[in-house]
Amino acid sequence: MDWGSLIGLLIAIFAILASHLLEGGLLQSLIQPTAFLVTVGGTAGAVILQFGIPRVLRAIRLMRRAFTPDREFCDDLLASIDLWANTAKTEGLHKLDMHLDESAEPFMSRGLMLLADFKSRNQILEILKMDILSYERASKLAIKVWEAAGGYAPTIGVLGAVMGLIRVMSHLGEPELLGAGIAIAFVSTLYGVGLSNLVFLPIANKLKYSLQHEVLKREMIAEALYYMSKGEHPSIIKEHIKSHWYSDEE
Repeated sequence: MDWGSLIGLLIAIFAILASHLLEGGLLQSLIQPTAFLVTVGGTAGAVILQFGIPRVLRAIRLMRRAFTPDREFCDDLLASIDLWANTAKTEGLHKLDMHLDESAEPFMSRGLMLLADFKSRNQILEILKMDILSYERASKLAIKVWEAAGGYAPTIGVLGAVMGLIRVMSHLGEPELLGAGIAIAFVSTLYGVGLSNLVFLPIANKLKYSLQHEVLKREMIAEALYYMSKGEHPSIIKEHIKSHWYSDEE
């Protein structure tokens, strides 16, 4: 769990609710099931219409990465690459298959298998680059689902507000019904804008960063395997790979 992301979301929600209560508002006035149904249901329907159910489900599965910390993989990856490179240099490329069980990631395993099967280095690089592009393309499409939700939610919230005002106008002679209609009108807008700017768009942007992190990792692996196929010395391979790395603290 990425506690920083969760804490950021909770701080935003707390600040909004606290400011409402400090001004004398009631918490229950923000709880409007009808407004929530209009905003969330309308947004979900629009997103499904645009992308289809399979892509929306993929986007939902991808959401967990927004709340999963990006582990600093560089040191572990360099250690693995150093082990692979030494094996390839001293025992031959065909011995790399002994490290397949040590790799929990399919991309790593596939690269090692290609190298152990004596594919040409150009073939290896081409296959792995295509794999990276396919992964990046699919992930970007899933991220676009969250961006689309962030765009639709405020508009659907306004739609809910219009519905609430229609209800108000149709019951002008019944004052006891006016409050509910006005509440739906304003709270629908609040839900739409809030979900867009506190949930959907931040998730999309966090997933973009996570994707960059993962693509960088895969590019480092692909380049390491390419240099191994050329028979480069392990220390040279390690320096090549390290040149790709950057740190948020630098």
